[in-house]
Amino acid sequence: MAPSAVAEAVPVSQRQPTPQSKEYEGKELTSLQAISQGVCLPGIPIFSSHDRQRAWILEHMAGAFRVFARKGFTEGMSGHISVRDPEHPHTFWTNPLGKHFGTLRAADMVLVDYEGHVVGGNQTRPANAAGFLIHSAIHKARPDVHAACHCHGKAGKAWSTFARKLEMINQDVTYFYGDAQAVYEEFGGVVLSEEEGKRLAAALGPKGKGMILRNHGLLVSVPTLHSLRQLTQGRLSGGQ
Repeated sequence: MAPSAVAEAVPVSQRQPTPQSKEYEGKELTSLQAISQGVCLPGIPIFSSHDRQRAWILEHMAGAFRVFARKGFTEGMSGHISVRDPEHPHTFWTNPLGKHFGTLRAADMVLVDYEGHVVGGNQTRPANAAGFLIHSAIHKARPDVHAACHCHGKAGKAWSTFARKLEMINQDVTYFYGDAQAVYEEFGGVVLSEEEGKRLAAALGPKGKGMILRNHGLLVSVPTLHSLRQLTQGRLSGGQ
């Protein structure tokens, strides 16, 4: 049975010990634990089934699109977010072509495999072909990447014309220090070939979190959807 984009997201409850307790002695704290004085804020929940985890991911994915729309990261039918499926890692969810970011719901998302076949979710609309070529290449090359986005925001497009990395001038941009950011210096227009997608993935490199696409826009790739939302606040809206 093909995975559905509609299910009930019910996380398994988690006890949140204080980071200062003996339970954490000698262990490296996560960012959330390090910033919590006292009981730690809850992080990404644990689920009892892939269906429930998938539903939770897609609800938050739809929320990410709403945030993108509010921030002005939209341009016609361009732009896409992809999230790797938790049960079938050779597939990923993405937005349907021709539907505005601000109107997207969990049930609208399309599940595609690495060959470009729609294998679940919304089958009433196609995925973006250029988006598939970009995101499939990244997910194939980087098993550690579970979420990626590409958009044509005004600030990002303006900066991309310089084909320059971001300067380390504030604490937010340091997420992209060193090998965490890259520049794709070629420009081939809309990505419509598998080879172009592979070149993009190669330019991103094994450690890249963000990339400037010359005369095109920006791309961010991260381990979780929530990391994506956090990093895009610094990178995509930094110049607006």
